[in-house]
Amino acid sequence: MLLIDLQAEATRQLTICNACRYCEGYCAVFPALEIRRDLERGDLVYLANLCHDCRACYYACMYAPPHEFGVNVPKVLSAVREETYSRYSWPRFAAKIFARGALWTILACALAAVVIASGIALFAPDHRLFGVVLASGSFYEFVPYLTLVSVFLALGVFVLVATIAGALSFWRDTSSPLRDLLNLRALRQASRDALKLRYMRGGGDGCFYPSDQPSPHRRIAHSLVFYGFFLDLAATATAALMQDVWRVMPPYPLVSVPVVLGVTGGVMLVLGTSSLIWLKERSDTVPSSAGMRLKDYALLTSLDLVAITGFLILGLRTTSLLGVTLAVHLASVGVLFLTMPYGKFVHFGYRYLALVQNALESHQS
Repeated sequence: MLLIDLQAEATRQLTICNACRYCEGYCAVFPALEIRRDLERGDLVYLANLCHDCRACYYACMYAPPHEFGVNVPKVLSAVREETYSRYSWPRFAAKIFARGALWTILACALAAVVIASGIALFAPDHRLFGVVLASGSFYEFVPYLTLVSVFLALGVFVLVATIAGALSFWRDTSSPLRDLLNLRALRQASRDALKLRYMRGGGDGCFYPSDQPSPHRRIAHSLVFYGFFLDLAATATAALMQDVWRVMPPYPLVSVPVVLGVTGGVMLVLGTSSLIWLKERSDTVPSSAGMRLKDYALLTSLDLVAITGFLILGLRTTSLLGVTLAVHLASVGVLFLTMPYGKFVHFGYRYLALVQNALESHQS
């Protein structure tokens, strides 16, 4: 019912402002709207996820609040995206459990950390939660390797299945046949647009954050988060390669590929997430939905906790605080995994699919 109400309101607003060409070339929504003129539910979901929330249209619109027309396209599309994350989640009930705000994320991390720390104290060799272990493979003195791999492999498979299920539902409702996902030309164009954050340029000088003046700060912060996250993934992959293929056990020296990649990615994540939180705290709340702001803070907080606790492990790995720090870090990673398919993190997949569909339709028009 909520999406039906949003569809009517979004159609009204987009009809009023479709004549504006202020952000053409930077915003993908209005050129895409020229192709999809009769807005059905799937069309609205597609346009909402194609929107990068640069807010150029809001600050350029003469009919924006407090005008009686009340045109606020960023807010209504933000609300549609929020509904999208719930509508296409799998299983559906999990969205109500895991899609919460930043406070829930912190509390869930704290609870999970207590559980893991209790497990270390009860089952680790000599029950040494505060033990000092300097030998190779010291992490596994606290949490056995098989336990660690089994738990996070299961979480990873769950996240992958849930994300793919949501993506297929999204594509089925918003796009052309599934075989079009194999269009290499569209995939290349969408990948270029995503990697360059093309549509975060607002009216040309950047997004309108935190004020009504364009700034590159949001685009830079998003780039730091995006590439920092993938550097940390690369660090994890190289660490697994060194351990399982070359039999070199962690912890690794400061000047090693996993540590250098992890530190670089961690610094980028902390800077990027902290900058985005700072921007959101100071930005205008009128062009956004309250629910989406909660999801934004939850994701940023979760990524921040993973990066910060990772640094703590690096700094405290030769001290008696390693066990506690490891418990907090594993808890933060676990909570991030569980919330991935149901919170703001999943917007990456939906937005990329929207970019693919946009590339397909742009080439056909």
